[in-house]
Amino acid sequence: MGDVQIGIAAALEQFSPRESVELAALAERHGFSGQMAADHFQPWVPAQGQASFVWSVLASLAENTTGDLGPGVTCPSFRQHPALVAQAAATLEATYPGRTWLGIGSGEALNEHVIGGYWPEAPERVRRMFEALDIIRKLFSGKDVKHSGEFFKLHTTRLWTLPDTPPPVYIASAGPYTSRKTGELADGLITPGASLDKLAGILDNFATGARKAGKDPDSMPKLLQVHLSWAATDEQAWRNALEQWPNGGMKFPKADIRSPFDFEQMAKLVRREDFEGRMVVSSDPDVHRAALQRYVDAGFTRIYVHNVGRNQKEWLEVFGREVLPKLRA
Repeated sequence: MGDVQIGIAAALEQFSPRESVELAALAERHGFSGQMAADHFQPWVPAQGQASFVWSVLASLAENTTGDLGPGVTCPSFRQHPALVAQAAATLEATYPGRTWLGIGSGEALNEHVIGGYWPEAPERVRRMFEALDIIRKLFSGKDVKHSGEFFKLHTTRLWTLPDTPPPVYIASAGPYTSRKTGELADGLITPGASLDKLAGILDNFATGARKAGKDPDSMPKLLQVHLSWAATDEQAWRNALEQWPNGGMKFPKADIRSPFDFEQMAKLVRREDFEGRMVVSSDPDVHRAALQRYVDAGFTRIYVHNVGRNQKEWLEVFGREVLPKLRA
């Protein structure tokens, strides 16, 4: 597989913590490396059924696997203050040195509105995220930090438990402004699977930002999260996609929707054709291999894959045998 790393995206919206840990260990035995664990307070739709606390599960994942891992992604600016996120990430890296990374994003109402505050529009959410990044970086320095910014206050304090080297911070970006600022300010990029044209634009913007900050974009990690539906038959793969992951076929921004029950109503409108260009649904492992290879060719060498069905054991075995060994950097 050369320099390509294919890990799994642990869907904590779908699987209990115990099951997620067992699947992670099984994935590693089948040749997958690394875990991107979802930080959700609620599932997308009630049928998914779970939403465990990502930092607890990450520690268990780390204890039961040997690859890299991090939250994909956590929002450090509503439900959790950036100081708390910095402490969680520093503790995880201090416990499992050299293995962890911190993935942050600007948040979605589904998870963040639960604390009952005002839910701002996207530009403000992005500003909050970058201010949170500033606080996290300062705390990672080990020095005393105080902060009084547009959105956050921090009285003089420091992190008392620190790793030898702080974990790299990757930012989830899909728009032009955010991907450019991510190149400038973060250690790497996280983005969801999309059309190759859209991904090329994101990578270009990321590279522009990185060069502005005097960094080499080619050497910076670019992580891709890919949802797919594989099953023994096409019909079952489609059933899994429509029942378990209808959000994959929703072609509108989802960051302002607050309830899994609202998503459930919207899911009734999702048709097979809505997944076109957004998610590969097929029983043929080679169709999935070709799709993943296109992402590798586009410049992503760390891909975290989530099969949306409950058929995880069969999927890990089939992909470990028929897909992973054939991918080439």
